[in-house]
Amino acid sequence: MEYFLQQLINGVTLGSIYGLIAIGYTMVYGIIGMINFAHGDIFMVGAFLAMIMVVALGVTAAMPLVMLVLVLLGILVVAMVLTSVWGWTVERLAYRPLRGSFRLAPLITAIGMSITLQNFVQLSQGARNKPVEPLIRGGIPLMGGGENSFGVQISYLQILIIVLTTVLMIGFTLLINKTSLGRAQRACEQDRKMASLIGVNVDRTISLTFVMGAALAAVAGLMFLLYYGVIDFYIGFLAGVKAFTAAVLGGIGSLPGAMLGGLLIGLIETFWSGYFSVEYKDVAAFSILAIVLIFLPEGLLGKPEVEKV
Repeated sequence: MEYFLQQLINGVTLGSIYGLIAIGYTMVYGIIGMINFAHGDIFMVGAFLAMIMVVALGVTAAMPLVMLVLVLLGILVVAMVLTSVWGWTVERLAYRPLRGSFRLAPLITAIGMSITLQNFVQLSQGARNKPVEPLIRGGIPLMGGGENSFGVQISYLQILIIVLTTVLMIGFTLLINKTSLGRAQRACEQDRKMASLIGVNVDRTISLTFVMGAALAAVAGLMFLLYYGVIDFYIGFLAGVKAFTAAVLGGIGSLPGAMLGGLLIGLIETFWSGYFSVEYKDVAAFSILAIVLIFLPEGLLGKPEVEKV
């Protein structure tokens, strides 16, 4: 029981990171109906930007707690801003010029942008793994921990990741449902041409959607860096594929579905690694995706697409 609970905590933490990345995929698809395959590498850029600032500022776990929290918060804000610039650039270069083209053209361009970002980071930062010492240590024992029992503990970092993900999920849901930007996004999702006719700035709305998704990816990048303590130029591809899988599993175009899919992918990976073989955890995740899509083609929380005639 103790081992199960520990794996559950680990799976929710990992799934929260996947969910933050998956929201970026599902927001872009919900508005323009296309997958931004460079989004995983935007997440990777965010992680590297955070790593560079951590090293440049000499951030260590020995710093006073208040100062450490303030420095990490500043790093998070700067990483979100700089990563959002990258997200805006991808939209301007890979999507806006090809928005009226056939659907395959922006997809190929996004893949090219993904490869460009990977190689740019590889050349500028090197191909080796970039380790960072643990900055947030300690945790709260929940149960067990004796000489002959397995101890269940939730670390302070895991609490931070889960709470921050929950707050961001609630905040973005309210933003989309209660603000003028959210109404503009929903209008563009239904019909971009009609939205432009009633005064919605479609180009700005789509750009802001890319910026918002990139900002969430930056948060996920910093959390990934703090949680695992090591990154490389290839993490964007692996995390991006899994986050895309999570978005499809939950229902592409649905924000709650993206988060639910991320949690499910994280739990499947963690439990499969803990109880079976770590080498086949990805096979298990994609197998569950295939099974779900056979019976629920729109995903768990997705809505059937209505074709306009």
